[in-house]
Amino acid sequence: MVTEVPEVREVTEYRVACDGGEGGHPRVWLQIPPETGWTECPYCDCRFVLKDGIRDRH
Repeated sequence: MVTEVPEVREVTEYRVACDGGEGGHPRVWLQIPPETGWTECPYCDCRFVLKDGIRDRH
C-alpha cells in the first residue's frame, strides 16, 4: 500500500487560497496563524508554510 504525501507550498502571505488544482475542490481561503507559520487545507491536506524570514516580519 502506497500513501501519497500531501503537497507542501512555501508562501509569502498569511492569507492563501487553495482550490486543489485542476478540478480539485471548491476554492477556500485559509489564514496562517503567526504562532505556527503553517496551515493545512481541509479538503486536500496541502500544507502552506511561510517562507523563512516572513514570520519574523509579523
